[in-house]
Amino acid sequence: MFVLRPAAVRDLPAIEELAAASPVGVTSLPANRETLLARILASEYSLAADVAFRGEERYFFVLEDCASGRLAGVCGVDAAAGFKEPFYSFRNETRVHAASELGIVNHIHVLSLCHDLSEHSLLTSFYLRPELAASAEAELLSRARLLFIANAPARFADTLVSAMLGVSCGDEGSPFWDSVGRVYFGLDYHEAEHLCGVRGRKFLAGLMPQQPVYVPLLSEAAQSVMGEVGADSDLPYDILSREGFESENYIDIFDGGPILLGRINALYSIAASRLFTLRIAGAQMAEGEASLIANTSLTGFRAVLAMARIEGDTLWLAASAAQALGVLDGDSVRMVPLQHAAEGGF
Repeated sequence: MFVLRPAAVRDLPAIEELAAASPVGVTSLPANRETLLARILASEYSLAADVAFRGEERYFFVLEDCASGRLAGVCGVDAAAGFKEPFYSFRNETRVHAASELGIVNHIHVLSLCHDLSEHSLLTSFYLRPELAASAEAELLSRARLLFIANAPARFADTLVSAMLGVSCGDEGSPFWDSVGRVYFGLDYHEAEHLCGVRGRKFLAGLMPQQPVYVPLLSEAAQSVMGEVGADSDLPYDILSREGFESENYIDIFDGGPILLGRINALYSIAASRLFTLRIAGAQMAEGEASLIANTSLTGFRAVLAMARIEGDTLWLAASAAQALGVLDGDSVRMVPLQHAAEGGF
């Protein structure tokens, strides 16, 4: 069984290993020990804080194999995408250029640098070991964050955003970055992503274009990948799309990948989840429904995938699953049926 829980300082070496293996572009998971430690400490502080309204809080979670203690993945959620510094993105727009005396009207696609999404909450740092990509644990790693949000809605905005990795070409970089970012920064894609991961996005403001970027002037390669999901984001994109996230008018400033938005109250794992009173069955329970279940704690938050049986406002759960959640008979738990899960068992 796997359990999702808040990251702790003792997890740092394992998180460093996962960060080193994560794809270029996951700027919220840089292979930098100091930055990762700061992320863990910020999460611990946020969980312990008495929060009435969202602010600088950042929450960081790990997926642990209960049998071996090995970490299989990480994920996070920030209360505000741009609390300390703007969360920059490109907004797709159309500009009209007309010459009435010639009877010419042109509608031209442009990209405008903006920080429209700064006030929204942000899903970050998703990475799962590749051998588990086709398993239901991917659903646990991504969707358990939504149960955490459902438990404490005052800590988050009404809308969540998540930037998907765009198309890149391995060591050759990103077609979109090569046509846009490199022009203004003089850095290759990998260098820019590393700087952003370690230093944040604030260094972008003085170097990024302040005037709209005219898309027809970009290379054909750059235009072809705008808004396209890269192979490394196929898994989180599929999960979030089934949750109810949609791509709107925004793309990432580095690789042109789509930025997804979802209204919290309309997302499946939040809207369909319910609180139940727990009753503990035997060590194992074959009957019931495959479910995503979380306790209602903040600092001790836990979430698992398990078989659960509902009887009114009571949820029956195997003792092994209850132990992983850190709950006792009679405690309150939040559950949502595991619909549309990836193929695999748990």
